[in-house]
Amino acid sequence: MAKSARARVEVLRSEQIAGGILPKVLNSFDMVAIFVAIVLFISNSAVVTGAGPAAFIYWFLGFITFLIPGAIVTGQLGLMFPGEGSIYVWTHKAFGTFWGFFAGFCAWWPGVLVMVATGDAVVSYIQNMNGSWLTAPWQQGVVILLVLVFSMILSWLRFRVTQNWVNLIFVSYGAAILLVGLAGVLWLATGHPSNTDFHVQHWVLGSSNWTFYGLVILALLGIEVPLNMGVEIRDMRAITRYLFWGSVVVMVAYLLGTFGVMVAVPASVQGSPAAVATAVQQGFGPAGRVLGIIVNLVFIGFFLFNTAVYNYSFSRLLFVSGLDQRLPEVMSRVNRNRVPWVAVLVQTIIAAIFTVVAFMLVPYLVRAGSATDLSTEVYDVLQAAVTIIWCVSMVILFVDVSYIVHKYPEEFQSRQLAPRPVFYICTLIGAIASAVGVWVTLTGPWTTLISSSAWLWLLIIIAVVSLAFGAFMFVLGERGGARSATGYEL
Repeated sequence: MAKSARARVEVLRSEQIAGGILPKVLNSFDMVAIFVAIVLFISNSAVVTGAGPAAFIYWFLGFITFLIPGAIVTGQLGLMFPGEGSIYVWTHKAFGTFWGFFAGFCAWWPGVLVMVATGDAVVSYIQNMNGSWLTAPWQQGVVILLVLVFSMILSWLRFRVTQNWVNLIFVSYGAAILLVGLAGVLWLATGHPSNTDFHVQHWVLGSSNWTFYGLVILALLGIEVPLNMGVEIRDMRAITRYLFWGSVVVMVAYLLGTFGVMVAVPASVQGSPAAVATAVQQGFGPAGRVLGIIVNLVFIGFFLFNTAVYNYSFSRLLFVSGLDQRLPEVMSRVNRNRVPWVAVLVQTIIAAIFTVVAFMLVPYLVRAGSATDLSTEVYDVLQAAVTIIWCVSMVILFVDVSYIVHKYPEEFQSRQLAPRPVFYICTLIGAIASAVGVWVTLTGPWTTLISSSAWLWLLIIIAVVSLAFGAFMFVLGERGGARSATGYEL
């Protein structure tokens, strides 16, 4: 009893006041839409086809070893401590200030990188409509910058308005994915042979394709992100609902997308992120051209709005860090719509800097090549870097739950989702899956456009620079917090 009482006083400043600053607007459907926007990058269905039919085995391994354990762990932690900031709050509860900030940073930084990758996905789908468009790297960079600015403006609007648009895109996105799966069925039903050989010898897992397990882990990251907005949820039952239904949607969608691409798309272009739209063009015969354009436009719209989802959901981590004076207090400022506009602005500026360097400086200083290749290279490298850094935070998340169920026994018993041994098993399986995901990502390039050694060094450099930046932010926040007043100002 005494231990639980001591645990209760470990309350962050953000836990006390964030609920009075931000409005409660999110329902269960909103949470499912946010979960799908964060986790379900249907373009990964095309990239994972490089593993051949073994891709389906990797999908199921990812579901069993990562997605499902992650959902169980997130549900338990979210019910016990549904504050703004998810893993930032949970790790603080478990291990204190430094580790809370470190886990929060490792969960936040990938969101900034993904914002560039989602903008790059928009470029890929535009190029899929006409190969002569966006042929220069600087043109691609301009499009990504416009996507980032659009996401910033959308994230500054009243949250209910923004979320309504996201929900509409979510429904359209789901319909487009169903068409991708149906395209595979129609391709076979009209007498065409499958573009992938599904004989048993191609289902083998081995060193030639194990890097795709890392890609699958990447495709399933983000389970906890909707709970970055924990105090903005209207009904706590939405936590378990979004984790269940969101996971079901993600699993079905990835399997449908992979099937459609493997069957209907020529093997030579299956690895392109835009191949999911190509599957519809191929599978629907004479109507395929029109439907393919529609699906392509839906995917462009999804990644356009998806960038906004990343922007507003990850901005909450900066927001609570500002409230707790781990970062400069200006990060906690909200606008008249009661959204953290400064945090959104800072994220957008950082993502814009990455874009300028990757698309407007590097291509003209150190290399030459096709615009399409550059788009694919940047997308794959950024996504792989996201996998590594985000997986570090997921290891912490899986460890958190085993420690917290002991540290807060009364809170655990009052909101218990499963027997305690289940969480130990989830910790073990999930942490191992995350570590393996990091290893195979480092050791195996996701594209043949980059050599193994260049791939390894690029990812190591990005990871080291990212962690150094995180340390700098912590030191900066500690100094700023020491000088700040304790009052809060809008």
